[in-house]
Amino acid sequence: MSRIYNFNPGPATLPLPVLERAGRELTDYRQKGMSILEMSHRSPEYSQVHKEAMELFKKLQGVPKNFKLLFLGGGTTLQFSMVPLNLLHGGKSCDYVLSGAWAKKAYADARKVGKVNVVFDGEADNYASLPEPDELRPDPRAAYLHMTSNETIGGIQWRDWPETGGVPIVCDMSSDILSRRLPVDKFGIIYAGAQKNLGPSGVTVVAIRDDILDRCAEDLTAYLSYRTHAKKDSLYNTPPVFAVYLMKLTLEWVEENGGIQAAERWARERSALVYDAIDESDGFYKSPVLEKNRSKMNVVFRLGSEELEARFIQAAADQGMGGLKGHRSVGGCRASMYNAMPIEGARALSDFMRAFAKKNG
Repeated sequence: MSRIYNFNPGPATLPLPVLERAGRELTDYRQKGMSILEMSHRSPEYSQVHKEAMELFKKLQGVPKNFKLLFLGGGTTLQFSMVPLNLLHGGKSCDYVLSGAWAKKAYADARKVGKVNVVFDGEADNYASLPEPDELRPDPRAAYLHMTSNETIGGIQWRDWPETGGVPIVCDMSSDILSRRLPVDKFGIIYAGAQKNLGPSGVTVVAIRDDILDRCAEDLTAYLSYRTHAKKDSLYNTPPVFAVYLMKLTLEWVEENGGIQAAERWARERSALVYDAIDESDGFYKSPVLEKNRSKMNVVFRLGSEELEARFIQAAADQGMGGLKGHRSVGGCRASMYNAMPIEGARALSDFMRAFAKKNG
């Protein structure tokens, strides 16, 4: 078997040891004569997986005790609705930061629920930069301030966080969760689809502060209520069992390889290799993002023409590097490098970029 360097933005590359272990355990989980895919979510075996995954995520990301952790289905997209449905009741308003494509999707759904104010919109420079955190001034009466920590399509990432007084920050961290240390207590809700840094698609992690949980609407249908899932420890209905199991294995792999400090170092080193190739190319490659706002997870860049970009993507694929095509809405190229991407993958891409520029420049 020959594995490529997989730069897909999500579902993304997973650690090989995790895939190999899952393969060994797939048909007979711990000598139980059946797969974990076939087990009851109420079984002792799955209960242990569920509990350990929650505890390990809290430990690695530094989630305080006054937060509830939820494992939900529906992806990040469901959270675009669940957040306002739970918090934007009783005539309240909320504030949104429009930093790119995913922030705009969250905003569009929230507007269907209640009153939404925009405190920043990056449209003027095509979402290539972010304001300073102290420039974000939410309405002190707002139910929450919504942010998107990293935009996978635009390749833009927040480095620091605003001081918001009593206004809780709700943050979509799907594409950079568990890649750096966070002041989790600054947030009211953090949510993240697992399919980038945490594991496969199918499960979404929601960390919600106890006092925010107490503010949630009480008249929602069962599945849409955070209260429902918190009371039942995310076992109100059948959870995405296999996705949680693979997430647990991935979290164990992160811990065994140095934890959050190592993940932070990996992100810095990988992205530096590729950004250096861009910046040293005398304009052959161009990053559209303001340097101080560049993402460490998703490095986006353009070449001189779409024809040249297509040749670049094909030549990279021929050398075992896949998933480098930019999002269909913006074009260009994109290298997504999450926790399971080895440094060697980023180095191989960087070397290839230099060779391609020398040959075609």
